[in-house]
Amino acid sequence: MKTQAELAAEQASFWNGPGGEGWLASYQRIQQTVASFGDAVLTAAAAKPGESVLDVGCGTGETSAVLARAVQPGGRVLGVDISEVLVAAARQQAPANATFVVGDAATQAFEAASIDLIFSRFGVMFFADPVAAFRNLHRALKPGGRLVFICWRTPQENPWGLVPLRAAAPFLPPFERPGPEEPGQYAFGDRAHVERILTAAGFGTPRFEAIDRPVLLGRDVAAVLDSLVRFGPLSRLLAEAAPDARDKALKAVAEVLKPHESPDGIRLPGACWLVTAGFH
Repeated sequence: MKTQAELAAEQASFWNGPGGEGWLASYQRIQQTVASFGDAVLTAAAAKPGESVLDVGCGTGETSAVLARAVQPGGRVLGVDISEVLVAAARQQAPANATFVVGDAATQAFEAASIDLIFSRFGVMFFADPVAAFRNLHRALKPGGRLVFICWRTPQENPWGLVPLRAAAPFLPPFERPGPEEPGQYAFGDRAHVERILTAAGFGTPRFEAIDRPVLLGRDVAAVLDSLVRFGPLSRLLAEAAPDARDKALKAVAEVLKPHESPDGIRLPGACWLVTAGFH
């Protein structure tokens, strides 16, 4: 079993290397994938003029920019992400009332009791030590402040990610699934697990809302295959496979996706938790 230090080092290495680079290369596709879920969590956050907001796992700063507009006048947004390459992209388009730092939410020295709203769109599932990270975030929150984030539920509830992976798996190297306590895309799928983390970190009893929406994978099969090669679990496995195996895997993915083609693109079900919690 990997130590928390090893897990943290792996996450930093990935997001400052192939993860960050792959994200930028797949930017448009990723934004399509998360758009409707992002709208849901931004609405739930209800950022208000004058508030101080912390955007955790801010990536290239899209949500930070929306939040920065919402807190004008007088408000400010601090975006934090472990990826230098993504933070660099965020800084290039930063609003005047938004700043960005490269840091780990578990150890970043946030000013105590300075934040009204802690926000995250798919940025909290990758903590090596989630209790420590949320405890540090709780320390930054003002009494009466709030936490709002969205995360994926289980792989089985997210065919948009599972269907291509299952189709390709017989032809690729074994996929090393994260352990139940390890960081990863679906690490917060278990509601009870998330509740234990947040209450242990000092937050009040969290509230969960199930958000189920179709996920747009791409305009057609060719576009989806191109994006799968660029970023995500399949991209790493495809890169490791022999050319013949890679071709067979992509053909298998194409076959399972063809029935889902439509004039509106290829869409498969997606499932998230919208989680809110207050200062306790």
